[in-house]
Amino acid sequence: MTSTGTTRIDHGVTTGNFELDGGVWEVDNNVWVIGDDDECVVLDAPHDAEAIMALVGDRRVTAILLTHAHTDHVDAVFDLQQRTGAPIHLHPAEQPLWDLAHEGKSWDHDLAAGQQIEVAGTTLKVLHTPGHAPGACCFYAPQLGVLFSGDTLFQGGPGATGRSHSSFETIIESITDQLLTLPPETVVHTGHGDSTSIGAERPQREEWIKRGH
Repeated sequence: MTSTGTTRIDHGVTTGNFELDGGVWEVDNNVWVIGDDDECVVLDAPHDAEAIMALVGDRRVTAILLTHAHTDHVDAVFDLQQRTGAPIHLHPAEQPLWDLAHEGKSWDHDLAAGQQIEVAGTTLKVLHTPGHAPGACCFYAPQLGVLFSGDTLFQGGPGATGRSHSSFETIIESITDQLLTLPPETVVHTGHGDSTSIGAERPQREEWIKRGH
């Protein structure tokens, strides 16, 4: 858990399966909860709603914000919504991936580039960062000096682009234009694995391109 004033960031890890293109992989997912003692938002809903609720506690969840719709980020979303009553937010370009996980169901609100979401006196700015997925979004909290990058940017490189609905060229463009322009001290909380910073990742950009990561 990290805190800035009355706003805090709670972190948990859940384990489950990621399914796409006929493959199944067991993965650990980060869960991030941003708020204060009264209200919060949850970023992604991977695998285990009960574990996510342990981070939420008795707070009011004002929104479930999905970075993208790969199964490992949305498989517990309706269980979580049932427990919290919170609306689900997703970028509309994620429809093809969403249908693989929840065909016939829908989310509540569309995310849009530049949108601002308020929680506990903190603003989360929506950055549309396609590449790993067509509607992938990151959430930037300038007051906290934190970026929640989903699967767009990890410690050591961009998210995977070798599967359906992904593009290496597009993710590099998204990271270059939307993320690496943020202050270097910005902490990057990722969808999987360890956190990093913009300053740590920015010098590696050319190496990513060379190796076609």
